[in-house]
Amino acid sequence: MTMGDRLLGHPRQSTYLHPLVGLDDNTPSQGGHRNNPQIEQTIPTLLTLFRTRNLPIFHVKHNSRDPSSTLHPSHPGNAICPFAAPSPSRPNDEPLYTKSVHSAFIGTSLEADLRARGITRLFVCGLTSNMCMNTTVRMAGNLGFEVFVVEDACATFDRVGHDGVLRRAEDIHAYALSDLHGEFCTVIKASDVQGLLGN
Repeated sequence: MTMGDRLLGHPRQSTYLHPLVGLDDNTPSQGGHRNNPQIEQTIPTLLTLFRTRNLPIFHVKHNSRDPSSTLHPSHPGNAICPFAAPSPSRPNDEPLYTKSVHSAFIGTSLEADLRARGITRLFVCGLTSNMCMNTTVRMAGNLGFEVFVVEDACATFDRVGHDGVLRRAEDIHAYALSDLHGEFCTVIKASDVQGLLGN
């Protein structure tokens, strides 16, 4: 896949947006309750922003290897939510990667494709704040990318810990982003993105 001509001179103004998989599938493994219900509006707004600026969007979808998982390709929960789906009119600028582990960089050509396009700055959103998004951001930071996590365009679910205590999605989300901020990325809000992209 090739980079559009208008992006060649602006390698920092590029993005990787991690889309949502199985958003409405409130299974026990996902904990049921989810924080940040507004992502159904926030993520489409971000997608529109990048599309109107002709910036690339890298979509990643999780395909579990476990047949009993709701994210296995044989289950409805594996489908990408329509509001986060790649645009069919931009196949070169909205590639879709599939992975079977938490990091989007393992078993995919994502890193090589980003480097081939001269992309050094990533804006990340999606599910879940403490799992796939978190692992991908940690790796991206270690690989030398400048990473921004859009906190109000990410979410997670309630989770029972090893001690049997139920942690609320809001708390898990806050702790996960607190661990990332300043170490692997900069945590921002969706309203900050346009200013960071510049004119």
